Amino acid sequence: MYQRLCASGELKSDAAQKEAIDELNALYTTLIDKNGRYSKQGIYLWGDVGRGKTKLMDIFYSSLPNGIARRVHFHHFMARLHRELNLTFGQANPLLTIADRLASEFQVLCFDEFFVSDIGDAMLIGGIIEALLDRDIIIVATSNIAIDGLFQAQLQKDRFQPTIDRMLHAFTSIHLTGKVDHRFQPRPTRPIYFTAPSEFDAYLNTAELYQIDSVSINRRQIKAQGRNESQIWFRFEDLCIGPRAAADYMELASQFDEIIVSHIPCLSGEAFEHIKARGTEDGALGSGKTGDRVVALAINDDAVRRFISLVDECYDQRVRLILQAEVPLEQLYLSGTLLFEFRRTQSRLTEMAHVGFGRT
Repeated sequence: MYQRLCASGELKSDAAQKEAIDELNALYTTLIDKNGRYSKQGIYLWGDVGRGKTKLMDIFYSSLPNGIARRVHFHHFMARLHRELNLTFGQANPLLTIADRLASEFQVLCFDEFFVSDIGDAMLIGGIIEALLDRDIIIVATSNIAIDGLFQAQLQKDRFQPTIDRMLHAFTSIHLTGKVDHRFQPRPTRPIYFTAPSEFDAYLNTAELYQIDSVSINRRQIKAQGRNESQIWFRFEDLCIGPRAAADYMELASQFDEIIVSHIPCLSGEAFEHIKARGTEDGALGSGKTGDRVVALAINDDAVRRFISLVDECYDQRVRLILQAEVPLEQLYLSGTLLFEFRRTQSRLTEMAHVGFGRT
């Protein structure tokens, strides 16, 4: 399929992707041929944004027979895992129960955007990955970070090391090092990011929204500016500042084909340090050593984290974002503690501008 897409011009041939294609093909052959044997339990594709990791994984996934694989954004998987753990409260080994169910449903799990952000999730990820591998589930994952770099900048990183060691042993790790940034290959685009108020107003006029005060999402009201059957419009402060969760963005993306966000300020800010308050910011898995309790944050980073989550959710569900901000995208977030994560956000917004992006 990869060669066919390159021949048609939909993809640009990239020599740096050949190793990944060869490994994915070897794994595919093993899954199709019952007598075949792949030397590892999965493949881990990692590299900079725009190197085609997700596209390669999706080609592999779409080539498999129906029913043997599950493809999921890692953020979605973790949200569902948390929900299922709540339903299995009181069981002695709930992660093993969940792993048993997953192993009964598919042979292959494809993770997009594998990422470990906090110690609570790190412990859950470690447990579920170990359990899935013990049940011979094949895992194919994409990430911007090498396996041995996962969670390395976080407190209590030593507690995640056994999972890193297991993944290094279980997966073929392939670094996509190509110099071609596939985001910027010539393709028709349409404006989705506005800084000029007049251009944004002109776009709103074409949308034909009717005014509303709020919308109910997950049984909570979120202030909104307007909507129609397929589009909804929010101010940034209403959608990304305050008590918003990833589940809210999941629900919004499931209801609308296009989400408009206006009045986005410059999100840059200088990081400052503060001491974590014991018991209020540590979660249930411990607070770490006393000397590790200094945390760096920038003034807008909570809102930036929510904005990143919104973009990720819309991207994964093929929902187009239309944005109006006071500065150009390349100047939106130049300083803070989430610069690495925000690079992926910029990449995904670039993808959303392509004419072919969206639900079919």
